[in-house]
Amino acid sequence: MSRESKFNKRKKKLGSYPYLSVLVSITLALFAIGVFGALVIYSKELEHAIKENIKLQVYLKSHITTEDRLKLEKKLTTQYFVAKNSTGALQYISKEEAARQFIKETGENFNKFLGENPLHDAYLIKIGEAYQSKQSLAKIKGELEKFSGVFQADYKENVIESINHNITQIGLTLMGLVAVLLLIVVLLINNTLRLALFSQRFLIRSMQLVGAKRWFIQGPFLMRASLHGLLSGIFASALLAGLISLATKKIDDLKLIQNNDRLLLLMASLLLLGVIVAVVSSYRAVNKYLKLSLDELY
Repeated sequence: MSRESKFNKRKKKLGSYPYLSVLVSITLALFAIGVFGALVIYSKELEHAIKENIKLQVYLKSHITTEDRLKLEKKLTTQYFVAKNSTGALQYISKEEAARQFIKETGENFNKFLGENPLHDAYLIKIGEAYQSKQSLAKIKGELEKFSGVFQADYKENVIESINHNITQIGLTLMGLVAVLLLIVVLLINNTLRLALFSQRFLIRSMQLVGAKRWFIQGPFLMRASLHGLLSGIFASALLAGLISLATKKIDDLKLIQNNDRLLLLMASLLLLGVIVAVVSSYRAVNKYLKLSLDELY
């Protein structure tokens, strides 16, 4: 092979567009944001599952009649603070059942030395998420204790406060991390495409010198960028789906807090994000090289 042919081959290689490296870089960047997005979705579902099971205990008076108890039950089901569209939002536990549960859990039969069952019939009420603050629960407790037939209303105040505090902290931390990561991903994709188009700067200038319009020059680069963004989004979504599938096989409980609709929306967002960032970055890079002088191109 002659020296001239070797030079031409090397020159062509240096001026070629790095398709594979661009696809890999954008795919990995989108995959990273997808993983953190999935973590946010799972954390939100876990938060919802925890809050859905926050209950308030309503203990009934010892000698309440069955008729009065049923009237009270009907009244409780219509209260504004009861969780809507939730199974078991109102659960009745008789004092006999409560005694059996206590004996089973502790192994101590208080009936033997007390001679009677001191427990009360009770209702467990699931509280709607909008009414789980400290102030709302205290207000609800006061309202319930004024109902006829109610002996006492109670809830685990310290536990609920701790749950609310921890959920808020975790949510803010994850959202902060996702915001930072999103910024890093956008910058990474932008720099990747700018470097890739650096090798095309003389081609852009050549087209400009022969009189090609700006939109005519930009068109092919933007089409290629949108295709790369779309393909990278598809690959990143496929990797994310594979990771989620593997995780659910290893950890069965993940299925309980898996929201497929939100995960599909996340994957669609990866496709859209890939296309938008790739097109905008390519548009800015091409415009930059169109404005540079010949000396600046070198």
